[in-house]
Amino acid sequence: MGLLSKNNVGGDEDLAKDFHFPTSKKALIIFTRNPELGKVKTRLATSVGDESALKIYKFLLKHTSEITTHVQADKFVFYSEDIHKEDNWDNNTFNKKVQRGDDLGIRMYNAFTEVFSLGYEQAIIIGSDMYDLNTEDLDNAFTALKDYDYVIGPAEDGGYYLLGMKQPNQAIFSKKNWGRDSVLQATLEDLKDEKLKMLEERNDVDYYSDIRDNEAFQEFLPDHLDTDF
Repeated sequence: MGLLSKNNVGGDEDLAKDFHFPTSKKALIIFTRNPELGKVKTRLATSVGDESALKIYKFLLKHTSEITTHVQADKFVFYSEDIHKEDNWDNNTFNKKVQRGDDLGIRMYNAFTEVFSLGYEQAIIIGSDMYDLNTEDLDNAFTALKDYDYVIGPAEDGGYYLLGMKQPNQAIFSKKNWGRDSVLQATLEDLKDEKLKMLEERNDVDYYSDIRDNEAFQEFLPDHLDTDF
């Protein structure tokens, strides 16, 4: 697998900061973690083990790359650590960058700021662990931004799986307890005076209970776990 590290790429992160000509007015930001054993889906791993958690995360990465490939927008993958030149994210389809910042809020704000600085008029961010998400959902979210200033997809766990806007807004990324069930409500409070479109609630994959009854994940689970399949 080809790997370009933010620490060893010539020209000081030249791949992460390569020059880009927008081909659309819309940008899709995808946040992803580098798939490493013991570092992804750690809450899920407490039930299924590190190896199964890694397999599940790689499956989710593949799903996310497939559903985003044909979204009508320019696409940016922001890696947590290092840029992988050859992986699920095709280099001809996805612009590859590295997340910057000390917490999730700062990293998301920096990503939005970066893509808007390139001239985009709409930007949406998603993670890479939403099996319930599809291409139509993403296209519909961009359509909503024609009439609304913000669009948000609430997650069942009290966070959100999608956030879209027309310009950077630092306030909605500040003073949040990331990873807690208060994030959505706190964000909605920040946006109470804005023109906001709420999407359907969806479930992301954080715990064994999120996938226990989903047949798509059964091949990745250890034999000792109780499943209905």
